[in-house]
Amino acid sequence: MGKKDQTKAKSARKPEKGSAKKGAQGAAASAADAKRSGLRGAAPWAARHAAKHAAEARARNASPPPPGSARATLRVPEKAEMIKAKVAELHNAMVKIRALRKHATDKFFELGQVLGMIKDGRLYEAKGFNTFEAFVEREVDLSKTATLRLERVPRVFQEGAARELGLEAVLAAMEAIDGVLTGQRQPAARVQQQSPLPLKPPTGRK
Repeated sequence: MGKKDQTKAKSARKPEKGSAKKGAQGAAASAADAKRSGLRGAAPWAARHAAKHAAEARARNASPPPPGSARATLRVPEKAEMIKAKVAELHNAMVKIRALRKHATDKFFELGQVLGMIKDGRLYEAKGFNTFEAFVEREVDLSKTATLRLERVPRVFQEGAARELGLEAVLAAMEAIDGVLTGQRQPAARVQQQSPLPLKPPTGRK
């Protein structure tokens, strides 16, 4: 074989080496991708299968769970939105109470309205209390008895009349009402004294 023929043979073999190198690089890249995806040594269809499942999971998590499904039971507590709303309302109400408490002498009627909103809306349940009384005792920095009476002031008095009487008079009136309701009313003073019993007529001796 002449020199020209040897040169042609070498030049013909060069592309084959380049192709083999590119093939090796492609195989290495595929192996790296498979290693990153946890599918090393797996069949090509396994990667497509995993990608499909990942896309389905993303779509499923993005949509709201149907009622009664296991995903709804595990991930979304029952009445979660209602609980969130109650927590927010209770927080806002407590902020108002703290502000009104500093001016309770003038703002007692508004304070009673906020307390009534908490009771009527059962917002105390958002903090785990079963009764309004238990909530007042633990969360409101006021006398429990006075707070319970203040809550009832807007239910019993007109706003104008309550403001005209003032805080002390209104609380005294509520205390008197509570005494009547619980049967602890003091007996009313007698207007007239009872007439004395008639004496027996003297009996004559025989």
